[in-house]
Amino acid sequence: MSVVLITGGTGAIGSAIAAEYAKTDDVIITYNSRKDEAERLCAELHCDSIQMDVADSISVDAAAAEVLRRYGHVDVLVNNAGISQIKLFTDTSSEDWQRVLGINLTGCFNVTQAFVRSMISRKSGAIVNISSVWGVHGASCEVAYSASKAGMIGMTKALAKELGASGITVNCIAPGVIDSPMNSSHLSDDDLRELAESTPLMRLGRAEEVAQAVRALAENRFITGQILGVDGGFY
Repeated sequence: MSVVLITGGTGAIGSAIAAEYAKTDDVIITYNSRKDEAERLCAELHCDSIQMDVADSISVDAAAAEVLRRYGHVDVLVNNAGISQIKLFTDTSSEDWQRVLGINLTGCFNVTQAFVRSMISRKSGAIVNISSVWGVHGASCEVAYSASKAGMIGMTKALAKELGASGITVNCIAPGVIDSPMNSSHLSDDDLRELAESTPLMRLGRAEEVAQAVRALAENRFITGQILGVDGGFY
């Protein structure tokens, strides 16, 4: 039985990953402000939760210390916490930029750094980062988001080379358009319909399909430094 930690565990993709792993493993999800949702999800899945602001290294370090105290180690780390933003580049403020990169990219750095030493000491572990198809190809009016997700891809490739000798794999999922509250809150029904029609499989992706890909990458011990598009052939 592995110990799996998933950041941003109350969102559609995070909760699907938690549900996938809760069938067989010990699961810890992190949340920032959605304590009630985290508790509801953990009651349903029989998993654990802990508060963590991924953009704040002090919060991350305190939460990581508590997780390691309770469980001793983490076998699989899934950096899933993130936010999106749709804005013209000319309307994007410095504060907007810092907030998106702070959560999506710096958050990935903070959490990975908090757990990776334990993985190195055990010479074992799997890290899976949740990027986006827009991190690969870029999206108009999502410059900050695209930049943050592209940064996660660069971090994945570099860290895989650095940690390989320690028996740690580092991979990345680049989901396409997933049927999720985050997308439906930013995109109209017409936008979502158009995106589905632009996907060769003629539909939006499901969070469960991302979760299955996370498990597959984490379990294969000879795959590292890879970016897996779970996008229905969108690109």
